[in-house]
Amino acid sequence: MLHVLVLSTLFPDASRPNFGIFVERQTRALAEREDVAVRVVAPLGLPPWPLARLSRYARLAALPERETWHGLTVHRPRFRNLPGTGGRFHARALAAALTPLLGAIRGEFPFDVISTEFFFPDGPAAVLLGRRFGVPVSIKARGSDIHDWGRRKAIGPQVIAAGRGADGVLSVSDALRADMITMGIPGEKIETITTGVDLARFAPRDRAAAKAELGVAGPLVLSVGALIPIKGHDIVIDAVSALPGVTLWIAGEGPDRKRLEARIERLGLGERVRLLGAIPPERVAAALAAADAMALASEREGLANAWLEALASGAPIVIPDVGGARQVVTAPAAGRIVPRTPAAFAEALGALIAAPPAAADTRAVAAPFTWAANSSRLHAFLQRLADGRGTA
Repeated sequence: MLHVLVLSTLFPDASRPNFGIFVERQTRALAEREDVAVRVVAPLGLPPWPLARLSRYARLAALPERETWHGLTVHRPRFRNLPGTGGRFHARALAAALTPLLGAIRGEFPFDVISTEFFFPDGPAAVLLGRRFGVPVSIKARGSDIHDWGRRKAIGPQVIAAGRGADGVLSVSDALRADMITMGIPGEKIETITTGVDLARFAPRDRAAAKAELGVAGPLVLSVGALIPIKGHDIVIDAVSALPGVTLWIAGEGPDRKRLEARIERLGLGERVRLLGAIPPERVAAALAAADAMALASEREGLANAWLEALASGAPIVIPDVGGARQVVTAPAAGRIVPRTPAAFAEALGALIAAPPAAADTRAVAAPFTWAANSSRLHAFLQRLADGRGTA
């Protein structure tokens, strides 16, 4: 039996049920294996008083320190988050806060390996903890942890050092793996294990009936992603402005909402473009089943779960050539890879709406990306680390 301690600052909770939901889903798939036992540590970064009284922090502080979350035992320790420091002290603060907890956990759960699910601050902290407890460490890169945190002056060296110090490193796409090698993380340590998709939840339905249930008439384009500039929602909004009669729904929440609302109003698209906010997976699945296409104009990605969820639902995707795009868009039925411009998105969306691929053909592209396949490869990877056989 392999005992895995999953360490992730990216994990859902009662105040943020959609936060890191893909980490939860991967962890549940791993825990469902008969030869694996899993314990989750999902730390919460809280600032000192009086900032800790702010509502977003108060909601986190109110969470239980240990609970059962969708069948998983989850610990939610607190660590010191110092505002204005750019995160440079997060990793050491995290390691210090977790040392006594991991010591206590090990008494009842003798973990063989620490598996982290985000590169910063989880990765550097895990390397320190792995040395402290004498267990191997795996760090998984997902995209922004490399492309954002990894490029910050005070953080980049910590990310690289963690990649070099870890026993094994994972990437969600081959393109992200190449970026990690370029920044100085040894390629022989890095294995690509793509994400999975819930093929039961995300599945084709009668598109006309699905639209009727949602009150949509005519073509529907869905975009799924946080409302932040790098997701490029403004590009898709501009593209849809050139497609008369096409409705655009954007599922996600974030600090860019007011700017996007102003853009929608300025373009006179209030009747055709709707910001849905952060909606649960069931509503995302219903919207994808109704959509003629999913468009996401990200500046950068690892391998977006939204891509696979759309394909599994029978909705072709329009995306730029970022991250693992070429690993996903492998057939015409999958959609289009286009330049990151409104005109290119408009042209591709118009073509897919005018001549839609068969939903079954689109779904077939997502079929290999199962959580069972993901957990099988992840288990084998972590078992090699626990056995001291490295990543070769």
